[in-house]
Amino acid sequence: MDNPNETGPSEQKPDAPLTPEALAMLGKARRSFGISIGILLLGFMAIGFALVYRVMRDAPPPPVAEAVALPAGAAVIAASVSEGAINVTYTINGVTTLSLFNQETGELTRSIVIE
Repeated sequence: MDNPNETGPSEQKPDAPLTPEALAMLGKARRSFGISIGILLLGFMAIGFALVYRVMRDAPPPPVAEAVALPAGAAVIAASVSEGAINVTYTINGVTTLSLFNQETGELTRSIVIE
């Protein structure tokens, strides 16, 4: 029977100190690995930034009211949407008026007579 405590050809020997050439090769391998990992991380960061950019760019526009209520007989001169408000300039009976409506609900928030 074999004695497991005996030293023989199958037993592993303790590590011998590395030669300067082997240490230099190990240093090159570590630098190469570090550079490769750095490039890989930069690639992942670029993909992450691209995904965030596309999600933010493709965000749906804010809702706009489908209709606003103007007095009967009003002739619209101009209409625009800016900063959460719908601005409508119209004339009625020779009086020019600027009305500001809420962009989401279409409710009248302010009316200004322009002279």
